[in-house]
Amino acid sequence: MAKNSDFAPEATFDEDAGDQDVFRRLEGRTPQADGRPRVLTVSELTREIRRLLETEIGEVAVEGEISNWRVASSGHAYFVLKDAEASIRCVMFRAAVGRLAFEPSDGRKVEARGRLSVFEARGEYQIVVESLVEQGLGALFEAFVRLKEKLEKEGLFEPSHKKPLPFLPRRVGVITSPTGAAIRDILNVLGRRFANLQVLLWPVRVQGEGAAGEIAHALGEMDRRRLVDVIICGRGGGSIEDLWAFNEESVARAIFACRTPVISAVGHEIDFTIADFVADLRAPTPSAAAELVVRNQVELLDKLQTLGRQLDQTVQSRVRLLRSHVEGLVQSYALEEPRFRLEQLQQRSDDLIARLETQTSHAVRLGHQRLDGLCEWLKTSARAWMRTSAASLADQRRRLERATAEQVARTRLRLGVLAESLNILAPQATLERGYSVVLRRRTNEIVRSPRQVTVNDPLEIHTAGGRFPALATPPPRARQGDWLEETGAWDP
Repeated sequence: MAKNSDFAPEATFDEDAGDQDVFRRLEGRTPQADGRPRVLTVSELTREIRRLLETEIGEVAVEGEISNWRVASSGHAYFVLKDAEASIRCVMFRAAVGRLAFEPSDGRKVEARGRLSVFEARGEYQIVVESLVEQGLGALFEAFVRLKEKLEKEGLFEPSHKKPLPFLPRRVGVITSPTGAAIRDILNVLGRRFANLQVLLWPVRVQGEGAAGEIAHALGEMDRRRLVDVIICGRGGGSIEDLWAFNEESVARAIFACRTPVISAVGHEIDFTIADFVADLRAPTPSAAAELVVRNQVELLDKLQTLGRQLDQTVQSRVRLLRSHVEGLVQSYALEEPRFRLEQLQQRSDDLIARLETQTSHAVRLGHQRLDGLCEWLKTSARAWMRTSAASLADQRRRLERATAEQVARTRLRLGVLAESLNILAPQATLERGYSVVLRRRTNEIVRSPRQVTVNDPLEIHTAGGRFPALATPPPRARQGDWLEETGAWDP
């Protein structure tokens, strides 16, 4: 709205004047001889309008809200100044931009001073702004800040509510305009990165009245029906008014209620909306959202092939190492040691039996010698004893014979016990009675308790008839602690 109180137009148009007078005043020329106005070119007419605006109105001071602020590579700034009912284009050249005391942005309420002019190339009138004075936040920006503070207090922006994106989604949902540049950018990127990925488009309006309701409805339905694995919701760039549907509370709460991960891709990298803060992930542009939602198919295939080759090499190397280890064990002396120990025990048993037989024979000979000596002594003294008492001699003889018999019996009994004990202690005899010796194949140690082995440990059992391999298995009613761990199957 113009607020130049010093401006007073020097001339006014007479509403009753005809077209002839209008063109004469506009051009400052007389009509043609036939009375018709002179035919002007578009450039001439535009130039005359520009001259009229610059001379008749000239300097203006206008208060309004900045929209679609953009600084070109040349340093010149272009924007729209608007209020609730109208808008006007503005240009601010580089020198004036350099004199700004603040950073202009969409939604800022400012007072612009400059001159009214016409951009002849497009026939649009505009304000060539010489200075901007900040007047406070615009109505839309104030609404944005209020809603952002409200939802932030309710916890809608908390990182704990953010859901991770699926590693490789089977179907991607896109909520945007079917005719905008955003859907074309998304489809181009997805087709390049993962050609056979399914994309489900839910067409909605992305600006204007009713757009927020359509977006919220699309989010709720797509999530409720479980149609996709991840949702991209957004649009291309624009002014704060164009993007306002994504600043509505209904859209924010619909995103927060989604169980499906949602990526917000609204506008350009410098644009921020409420949807960006609530979404599980914010993408600076729709193209960036497509790159974030799915990995590059070619890169994944290359990585899988590389991992497959590494796995093959690792497995082959491990197999070669284990085969070499097994071959070394088979050829080692350690596996032959149990047989050698059994042979040594058998030899010791034979030695003990031989020594026992020798000791027994020696004891028998000593007994006979002693008995013979006693007999001789008895024969020598028998005559004397017979002379003294025949009865006493007979009694002594009976006692001697009884003692000798008992001594022989005790000696034989002891020899039998010793022989039986020797048979019991002999390893071969133990094996022949049905017992066996269990060894761990890996360590070659004798297994004396179930706690020495784990499930699927390779074992070797020695019996009287030979040896054979075995594999440790849990007992039918294994108690807690009897088996500490389970390992892989035994590989002979």
